[in-house]
Amino acid sequence: MSETPRRIPRHIWGKLLLLALICYFLVPVWWLLVASTKNAEGLFSGSGALWFKGGFHFFENLHDLFAYNNGEFLTWLGNSVLYALTGGIGCTIISVLAGYGFAKFKFRGRNIVFAAVLGSVVVPLTSLVIPTFVMMTNIGLIDTIWAVILPSLLSPFAVYLMRVYAAASIPDELLDAARIDGAGELRTFFKVALPLMRPGVITVLLLSVVATWNNFFLPLVMLSTSKLYPLTVGITLWTTLASSNNGGGQSLWNLIIVGSLVSIIPLVIAFLTLQKYWRGGLAVGSLK
Repeated sequence: MSETPRRIPRHIWGKLLLLALICYFLVPVWWLLVASTKNAEGLFSGSGALWFKGGFHFFENLHDLFAYNNGEFLTWLGNSVLYALTGGIGCTIISVLAGYGFAKFKFRGRNIVFAAVLGSVVVPLTSLVIPTFVMMTNIGLIDTIWAVILPSLLSPFAVYLMRVYAAASIPDELLDAARIDGAGELRTFFKVALPLMRPGVITVLLLSVVATWNNFFLPLVMLSTSKLYPLTVGITLWTTLASSNNGGGQSLWNLIIVGSLVSIIPLVIAFLTLQKYWRGGLAVGSLK
């Protein structure tokens, strides 16, 4: 009798799909890491794009990156950190307070206001840049850091996310018990509600920081002074100069590659740093 052919378990296909997705997302990062070790000649050699070849020039490229044009990359890096931290933390505070208020307080017009917030989620952010530019022009904030920070403080999606999370994770009975014990609204929020909302708060913080860090179109429109540029706009400026061979006799492509690699390191650090608080918040939220 012939043996019945074995069937491939279904979970194998899922693992293969997951492996393919991992490769899809990691190959560009690997290429960026490999390319950052090459000089300008090695980048355009046409061979060994995904492997180290032609010498190891990473530290040389890093030195040139920080020294080019009197260290303007460090200025852009500091600007990105300022915009991301200020905008991310401010957006998180506003979103947490607004989401908690929508979820746990009843007031006239609550559903209408929240429907307006929810409707604004589907509005493309690029369509709001021009009205924001006009508004910032009228109040004299164009070409200042506030022209980037203030619009970053508002995120309808973050408000929606915190409203849903607060409604699901904070029992009304727990808040009523705290009020019966004599706790005021502020103490109830900080001592009872906020610890239960920690995973949602960390999620909103990470999303806000990443969105502000990667924001390109808003600072491009609002800023005209290169010293105020974030990394996204600054590296694009270098790309334009490199494409037009206007780098002052120095090839900028290796600096662009290394700068792109350096620009993602703070996001990785932020995620790894906040991850423990994320897990801790999940544990706290599971307690009754």
